[in-house]
Amino acid sequence: MHHFFISPESKIGNQIYIKGSDVNHIRNVLRMKEGEQLLISDGQGNDYLCQLTGFTDTEVISEILDEEYGGTELDAKLYLFQSLPKNDKMEMIIQKAVELGVYSVVPVKTSRCVVKLDEKKAASKIKRWTGISESAAKQSRRSIIPKIENPVTFKEAIDMVKDFDMKIIPYENYKDMEETVRILNDVEKKEKIGIFIGPEGGFAPEEIEMAIQNGISPISLGKRILRTETAGMAILSVLMFRLENK
Repeated sequence: MHHFFISPESKIGNQIYIKGSDVNHIRNVLRMKEGEQLLISDGQGNDYLCQLTGFTDTEVISEILDEEYGGTELDAKLYLFQSLPKNDKMEMIIQKAVELGVYSVVPVKTSRCVVKLDEKKAASKIKRWTGISESAAKQSRRSIIPKIENPVTFKEAIDMVKDFDMKIIPYENYKDMEETVRILNDVEKKEKIGIFIGPEGGFAPEEIEMAIQNGISPISLGKRILRTETAGMAILSVLMFRLENK
């Protein structure tokens, strides 16, 4: 079933009006007809199973059949604080993180990051990453489009999680699996969870120390060293499974 996002004001009574580029996509690419069903989300956690009822030059009109269709969001909000990786790895990280249920992705400039983004480059990247987030949200039938934040420094990222219920930082030199399991066993009781992932060269020791001093718990992802694009997916998968299994 095809999935589209709208702004909340596009819902009027029992009807939803799709506008913008999706009109051409529905009419001329997908060639959908009146009577066909589609899934529509308002980006605020509300899903609607709809049926196409008509077209105008600028709108696709649909009627709501079910206002509680789906329910694909996790009970906790997962924030991925991803150190900026090289090349186009961030695109894949965002795509897979959205599929796994992330609520927001925050690019972080850490001391060992090779990538340097000026304001102009950052704006261009954010626009592209936001498009990837929307596409992945449609594909995985999310009720929201996870937000891609502007890049922040490591210190700014730490400040952002002060009121979070759980704050974790996978670290290759941390070996206490028992403590890791204990921390992850508590995830079902949390509402906002911050996950810090280092760059290709890993976090600098002083960054780990700063994180610990600010209440961020180091955890282990096992005996193997994971790439930056793998580490986030590994911990998101664990958290998704635990939250889905409540």
